[in-house]
Amino acid sequence: MAAASGEAVKNKQVLFKDYVTGFPKESDMAVVESTIQLKVPEGSSEILLKNLYLSCDPYMRSRMSKNFTAHPSFVPGSPLTGFGVARVLESGNPNFKKGEFVWGLTGWEEYSLISSNQMLFKIEHADVPLSYYTGLLGMPGMTAYAGFHEVASPKKGEKVFISAASGAVGQLVGQFAKLAGCYVVGSAGSKEKVDLLKNKFGFDDAFNYKEEQDLNVALKRCFPDGIDIYYENVGGKLLDAVLLNMKMNGRIPVCGMISQYNLDQHEGVTNLVHIIYKQIRIQGFTVNEYFQLYPKFLGFVLPHIKEGKIVYVEDKAEGLENGPAALVGLYNGCNVGKQVVVVAHE
Repeated sequence: MAAASGEAVKNKQVLFKDYVTGFPKESDMAVVESTIQLKVPEGSSEILLKNLYLSCDPYMRSRMSKNFTAHPSFVPGSPLTGFGVARVLESGNPNFKKGEFVWGLTGWEEYSLISSNQMLFKIEHADVPLSYYTGLLGMPGMTAYAGFHEVASPKKGEKVFISAASGAVGQLVGQFAKLAGCYVVGSAGSKEKVDLLKNKFGFDDAFNYKEEQDLNVALKRCFPDGIDIYYENVGGKLLDAVLLNMKMNGRIPVCGMISQYNLDQHEGVTNLVHIIYKQIRIQGFTVNEYFQLYPKFLGFVLPHIKEGKIVYVEDKAEGLENGPAALVGLYNGCNVGKQVVVVAHE
C-alpha cells in the first residue's frame, strides 16, 4: 500500500562507512534502516523522491577516496549518492510535479529529499523501460555519445577500438560506431562478454584480453592497418599497447581508466612517444560538459531504439540490500552489461 503524504516511513539506506584504499569491499558500506517523513518542508524548493533504480558506475570508486579532486568524495556515515531513476512524491520546485518520473543524482536509499539545484532531468519518454535512464538514456548513454561523436569526430570507414566494450558505455559506443559506418572491435574480460559483443551488439570482432599473452599482437591481428579511434575506458597496459597501433592523426577520447582505480601505485605508460610521431590527439572529458546536448542525444538515439537498431543489456540486482555487492562486483568484472540496482518496481 502506498504511503500517505506527510507519513513517517522506514527508509532503507546504503551508508558509506569510511574512505577506501585498494579494492572496495562490501564491508565498506552498511545497509541500515532509518525513517523519513514523506513531506517537503514548508517553503522549501526541495524535491521528495521515491527511488526506483540506481546506477552502479565505475567513477563511484574515485568518490570512495579521501583526496580525489575530480568528484566530491562520499561522506562517511552518509548514504552513497549517484545516478538513479525516481518518481516525484512531493515537490517544492514548480519544474517537477508529483507523479512525474525523473533521472539524475539521488541517494542510495528508498526515499531521497534532494535540493532543487541537484542535476535532475524530467523523463518525457516513458515508452521505453525506465531503468534505461540509468544507462542507455542516462549518464552512460550521454558519455558514449559525447565521447564518440563530439570528441572523436568519426568518419565513415574508420577503424574503432573500444575497451571494456560490454559495459554500460562501451556497448553503446560500438553500436554508435557501426551506425556511423565504422569497423569496430572491442575487448572484454570473458567469453560470454566477447560473444555478446559479436552476436548481440554487432561488433566486427572482439577478444578476451585476459586470454591474450601479448596485447600488441592481439591488436595487430584485429587492426593490421592500425586504429583511427580508441575509446578509452581502461588505461594501463592496454593503453600502452594501443599507442603502438594507432594510425596517423588518431584520436583517443578518454572517459575512464578502470584498471587503475583500485591501485595504490598507478601503472606507467611507456609508449607515449607515439603521440608525437603519429600526431595522436588524446582528450579526457567528463559528461557534465555535454549535458546541454541531451535533447540532441535523445533525438538521435530514441528512433534507433524503437527501430531495434540499438540494443541494450542490463545486469539487474534486485533490492537495495544487494547494492553493495553489485557495486563491488563492477570492479571485478562480475556484471554483464549495465549494472543496475532495483530499489522498487513501478
